[in-house]
Amino acid sequence: MPQLTVSRFSRLAASSLFAAALSLTAANAQAYTLDIDKATIPDIDAAFKNGLSSQKLVAAYLERIKAYDKQGPVINAVILLNPKALDEAARLDAERKAGKVRGPLHGVPIVLKDNFDTFDLQTTGGSQLLEGHVPPDDAFVVKKLRDAGAVIVAKVNLSEWAGSGGSVSGAPEEIAKKGRVPNGFSSAGGQTRNPHDLTRGPSGSSGGTGAAIAAGFAQFGLGTDTGGSVRGPSSANGIVGLKPTRGLMSRDGIIPLGLSFDTGGPMGRSVTDIAISLGAMTGVDAADAATTPSASQFKTDYTPYLKKGSLKGARIGIARDFLGQDAGTDQVVEQSVATLKKLGATVFDVKYPDFVLQNRQGIYNTVVSAEFKHDLAEYLKTTKAGYPKTLDEVVARVNDPKTKYRSPEKAVALNYTNSVALTLDDPLYLATKNQALAATKAGVDAVFAKYKLDAIVYPTSPKPATPIIPDEATARAAGLSPTNIANQTGYPDLIVPAGMTKDGLPVTISFFGPAWSEPKLIGYGYDFEQATHAIRLPKNTPALKSDVISY
Repeated sequence: MPQLTVSRFSRLAASSLFAAALSLTAANAQAYTLDIDKATIPDIDAAFKNGLSSQKLVAAYLERIKAYDKQGPVINAVILLNPKALDEAARLDAERKAGKVRGPLHGVPIVLKDNFDTFDLQTTGGSQLLEGHVPPDDAFVVKKLRDAGAVIVAKVNLSEWAGSGGSVSGAPEEIAKKGRVPNGFSSAGGQTRNPHDLTRGPSGSSGGTGAAIAAGFAQFGLGTDTGGSVRGPSSANGIVGLKPTRGLMSRDGIIPLGLSFDTGGPMGRSVTDIAISLGAMTGVDAADAATTPSASQFKTDYTPYLKKGSLKGARIGIARDFLGQDAGTDQVVEQSVATLKKLGATVFDVKYPDFVLQNRQGIYNTVVSAEFKHDLAEYLKTTKAGYPKTLDEVVARVNDPKTKYRSPEKAVALNYTNSVALTLDDPLYLATKNQALAATKAGVDAVFAKYKLDAIVYPTSPKPATPIIPDEATARAAGLSPTNIANQTGYPDLIVPAGMTKDGLPVTISFFGPAWSEPKLIGYGYDFEQATHAIRLPKNTPALKSDVISY
């Protein structure tokens, strides 16, 4: 048997160790994967630190859009893809490589409802009348997100002008009379479908954002909410959404519907992502006086409130006035109440005062019909020549045959376009805004005080996602949702997936709290989410091989 010399043994050992090191390095190079269908922003941030590029991440989301938005199930959530998304991701990758990391949103892909101004992409408000309109600058919150490193992948569809109810100019009489208009439709974007059931709408008005996030077209997105337009789509599509306290997020650069009630809000697939995105967008904006009271209230980091056990000892009211419309919804809500109890919350059945329940829709209609006419005209002043400059001009163009206005079944999904809308000096408008809203707020405050509540829980929608054009009974039931109470008080409302009906439709519950209670609500929502893990990837937009990124 040949004898090994010390030097030969050393050479062999060194060679073996080098080969093993190479093998280990190769194994480690293949060891990391990220599944975008399950990933939260912290998961993505960890992946970035381990070598994932934003370009790869954005490309994976673009693959989902390619597979499902305009082909396959044709969700049709996207109005406009950002042609420079991959270039922007590459630029952010270069920054990271150079040691500059802007924060947890650095390189994260997002979508925007197409009523948020973007200086480099058109902003239509869902109307073909604004196609090609590129605003002079970004909305305040959009700039904040860009500064934080977010990559805008697409502008997405909405109910036209962000209105999801009311009268419809140009609609057939039987539809206009009953208020049954397609939900998730706009002349600029067409009809968006619900990825859980293609015969159903995504709800309005942020239906494009709701459908896009549920279908996995981006990590999170922005919607706007005037009477439930973040929360309805969050519920119908089975995702997380937040309508924040009035003034926590600036409204500057958002096409208005009714500034007394308007706010932007984040929509995502986890409470964690809502907390992180919200912190990036808060702050006082000199262009929006409503943000001034937030100076002592806003936080730039809401992640410390993402704690299991947050519900232990919480006093939660259950608003049962909004049950009884759908057996599947009611079953999920009752299971959710049982979960709240198991997590240590003390629950109470509560009831809003009758005048709050009976007057909320009338208050909404009166305020919004007056403000939309005025506020839209103010926004339209920022557009270039050739675009309409008043609501009356919008209505005239819609009804002019030369416009060739796009609409399904000859019905124009354009809300609040009655030329006799109230003006801002009308006594009815002033009384509603000054007295009725104060009475609503006082009535809600009394419910919180009576039971010393931390939050009120209710089914976000009394029925799951409705058909694209609902029948009269379904349309009436949808109007029973109390979401506009949050707008009329200015209080925050967090929506969390709670379960699925036997028909495979999502059900969510809302955590509604007093002003500036976002930290508590985020804690409650996170605790509930971690106990239930109720979110589901829609059956019509299943996982793709490209969803799992190796790096």
